[in-house]
Amino acid sequence: MRGRLMRSMVSAVFLVTLLLGVPFAILDDKFITRSEQDSLNQEVQRIGILTDVQLPADQFDTNALRSDLSPGRGARITFSASSGRAPVSIGPVITDEPHQSEVYQGREGETVVVSESWQPIQQRIRLQLLLLVAAALAAFAAAAGVSYLQARRISRPFYELAGTAERLGAGDQRPRHRRYGIAELDRIAEVIDRSADRVSRVMAKERRLAADASHQLRTPLTALSMRLEEIIEAADMETVKEEAAIALTQVERLTDVVQRLLTDSGDTRRADTVGTPTDMDLIIRQQIFEWRPAFRSARRPIRVDGGRGLLAAATPGSFAQVLATLLENSLMHGAGPVTIRTRTAGGSVVVEVSDEGPGVPAELGARVFERAVSGRASTGLGLFVARELAEADGGRLELLQQRPPVFALFLPRFG
Repeated sequence: MRGRLMRSMVSAVFLVTLLLGVPFAILDDKFITRSEQDSLNQEVQRIGILTDVQLPADQFDTNALRSDLSPGRGARITFSASSGRAPVSIGPVITDEPHQSEVYQGREGETVVVSESWQPIQQRIRLQLLLLVAAALAAFAAAAGVSYLQARRISRPFYELAGTAERLGAGDQRPRHRRYGIAELDRIAEVIDRSADRVSRVMAKERRLAADASHQLRTPLTALSMRLEEIIEAADMETVKEEAAIALTQVERLTDVVQRLLTDSGDTRRADTVGTPTDMDLIIRQQIFEWRPAFRSARRPIRVDGGRGLLAAATPGSFAQVLATLLENSLMHGAGPVTIRTRTAGGSVVVEVSDEGPGVPAELGARVFERAVSGRASTGLGLFVARELAEADGGRLELLQQRPPVFALFLPRFG
């Protein structure tokens, strides 16, 4: 690109120089030739008039005429035949490329011609032409220099934009926000920056989806693995059937979680589930069946307290996922018995999950629901995703007490 720009500018300068230089050289040659010819004609007029003055007075003086001639020029005076005078040459005799003036006709019949060597005039013309060529070469050099700088200035943004696009394709989504003062290039840079922003948002969304998916799928997969372990260790067919039924429920919930991740969360779920009654006791019993083996292994009991027969306007899968997250959180970070308590508060159904563990550190408090915030070695996604699921159903998830921990899920009451 640089070479093309340089060739274009130098070619333009060459064309302009050619179109202006050749006519100027011709005009300069004609001007010098005409000027010298006019000077010779003026010279011959002056010598002729002096001759006309001297001849009638019989005071013809060649020395006076010689002193009036310009240096390097010679004059030849030819008299009429009746005067009986021989032709007179004044000044040097020009033999080297002589150039003559027009012939002056005197009153006494004499003729005067002034001549000079044309070689100095030609040297002067050649010097003018050399100066013109030198000016043209200087113009070419200046044009090459300016074209190089301009080509570098114009092409550098293209290389930078190409590098930015290449980095964008390699995964570097940082916009550069560089502008170059050229409308077209600034437009390209703006489009690339906007594309980088969009790609960055899409990548962040994809990473967030992957993190949420890994966390939301981990809980039902953990529960499913526990059911399969129970099936392996079961000794009678009735136990195998019971555990298989629970495992099938886990598979259904796992399918629901995958479907929820693949669809647009939030408004879609609310539009599908507003006014749908969800039996809280049924979901709680299912979760207790799923998690009791893990708590039994940790020698920690699960207790259920509070009201019975409560209905909430919520998505069964979302409520089960939130409750599973709270139970898993208690299993990993809590201690002692786990209590699930149900009650009503105004127009809400409240499900509280508490244990006797150390609770949430004081420095975290409500920040425990923020993404990637965890008081221990965990991903910090569980409570964040659980709160999003609760809010998607029109409810909320709160930390009522830090030590010992009490988490409360508020869902709209049905009816």
